Amino acid sequence: MSINLPKPIGTYFAADSGDSEAVAMCFTENAVVKDEGRSYSGLAAIKQWKADSSKKYTYTSKPFACEDREGKIMVASRVTGNFPGSPVDLRYFFGLEGDKIASLEIII
Repeated sequence: MSINLPKPIGTYFAADSGDSEAVAMCFTENAVVKDEGRSYSGLAAIKQWKADSSKKYTYTSKPFACEDREGKIMVASRVTGNFPGSPVDLRYFFGLEGDKIASLEIII
């Protein structure tokens, strides 16, 4: 099943299986990511977050739902990989600014 994602979010999910540089380029200069109880602010921190998580885990992410929730775009995705509890359905809450991601919070 294919879903229609806003362009910056589709670009993020396509880059997520690639390198940390490609992921970081999806974000605004001052973007904030919240994942696993931590916050990462700015492109350098986001790039490091992606590099670190790529060292810890190998995974695939398949979005299956997308909806607007009070100004944020919520994407539900099935994530399967070499981490405890796999597979898991995660919710990604994106805040967009133009063609970039300004904020991302990942929640189980």
